[in-house]
Amino acid sequence: MAIVMNNHVFKGHRTLLGNKFVTYGELELPTRADIYPTSKSGFDWRNSSRGAHQLAFSMLFQLSSQELAEKYVEQFTHDVVRGLHARDWVLSASDVLEWIESNCELPKPQEQETKVKVKAANNTVKKRKKQKANIVKDICKELNITQKQLAEILEVPEGTVSSWAVKNEIPRLGKKAIEFYMKSQKNQKIVDSYRSFIELLQAS
Repeated sequence: MAIVMNNHVFKGHRTLLGNKFVTYGELELPTRADIYPTSKSGFDWRNSSRGAHQLAFSMLFQLSSQELAEKYVEQFTHDVVRGLHARDWVLSASDVLEWIESNCELPKPQEQETKVKVKAANNTVKKRKKQKANIVKDICKELNITQKQLAEILEVPEGTVSSWAVKNEIPRLGKKAIEFYMKSQKNQKIVDSYRSFIELLQAS
């Protein structure tokens, strides 16, 4: 069983061509097909397929035991894996540990160890809640731009964006403009990926 790091996250990505990748702590998540050979085609999510069960087992096994993973793979698939975003998703180890504590009857030898892990995970979540996020800073971080650049994009004075950051509040029209910009950026990335794919086809 792998070492649990509460600040680690599971990440899933489905490419435009349908290929699927899942990582844990920035490393590829093993399928564990050697001990739970359910899917021959690897992981899947957003459904209850064999691939979704394979992912559920691997995530549970990563943070608990083979016995627990085998016992609760069906329920975890139904409760969590089936609801993951179809394209890209992120799920923290803390969230999975909390699900285990809430839904699983823990084996006695592991019960104390898992409780310690869950307690540590809960403390991490509480700390995050205390540190209230700043909406302007979070948006700038996600877009990898400065507040000055955000002001230029929205065509408003830089002082206006600074005021939003201080109040930690963005007016409705400002939010709409930012949402529109983020959607256009995402669409542009899809177009660029498609163009790159076409160029690759033409070069082959």
